[in-house]
Amino acid sequence: MDRVFHGLADATRRDIVEQVLSREQSVSTLARRYDMSFAAVQKHVAVLERARLVTKQRRGREQIVRGNPDVLRRAVHLLDAYERIWRDRARAIDDILAEDIDTERTAQ
Repeated sequence: MDRVFHGLADATRRDIVEQVLSREQSVSTLARRYDMSFAAVQKHVAVLERARLVTKQRRGREQIVRGNPDVLRRAVHLLDAYERIWRDRARAIDDILAEDIDTERTAQ
């Protein structure tokens, strides 16, 4: 998961993932979208590939990039689990504070 979040930490890489989730594209097609060198886009794709957010396949002279929605689903699942933990903690704090208020009212 560390590689997934590292891959998604950059706006260009997030955009690449979004593009290739909607339809597969060659690295050269992707490179035309960004104000950077082809080599820089290749490096971004390599980071995403190491994170398994995308896969590359050679088709003739081109490298075709596809998004991997399963890895994104696992990241969402992890984030959902963290959200549940924090919501449970917030509810527990609310309960403790409500108990303190009730105890103060009873004491008066």
